[in-house]
Amino acid sequence: MAAYVLGNGVSRRDVSVERLLQLGAVYGCNAIYRDHAVTVLVATDQPMATEIEQSGYSRDHRFYTRRPRSEFGGLPVPQKYYGFSSGPIAAGLAARDGADQVYLIGFDMAPDPVGRFNNVYAGSVNYKPLGAAPTFTGNWVRQLTQIMQDHPDSRFIHVAGDTTADIAEFHRVRNHERMTMARFLRLINK
Repeated sequence: MAAYVLGNGVSRRDVSVERLLQLGAVYGCNAIYRDHAVTVLVATDQPMATEIEQSGYSRDHRFYTRRPRSEFGGLPVPQKYYGFSSGPIAAGLAARDGADQVYLIGFDMAPDPVGRFNNVYAGSVNYKPLGAAPTFTGNWVRQLTQIMQDHPDSRFIHVAGDTTADIAEFHRVRNHERMTMARFLRLINK
């Protein structure tokens, strides 16, 4: 079973979330809920989690956060990954849910083409402004590497668009693979 984990890097703009939902479970992070109802949503930043809960989304959809408010229907993130960021937790949940292939899409972990914050929601509520400096990605790299190592029976495929960094640490993990965005789009659209 394949799972598609969507970060919010700009490279994911090339991918149809609706198409992915036809193919398998889709795990998303943070503000993606504004545009798409994904299979599983994760938000660890408290203002973002509050926005999601107050929108009503978490009552009707599977939503994980660090401190869910029971009246809004959210679920607690797994204790082992409590201090992790949303994207790595989403990848871990996909593997824990039984996905043997976990596609990481929009996990760019690099600045946009002109060196700024790389996020499709830049400039919106609960996000850095357009033109802001890039976010430090060292924690995401470490956390994703740990998730991959914790789930050796799952293959993690990092889908690389034009703005996606090539993460050296990932290449040292035996169940990691890097795939170009062009190849991934051919795969899902065949």
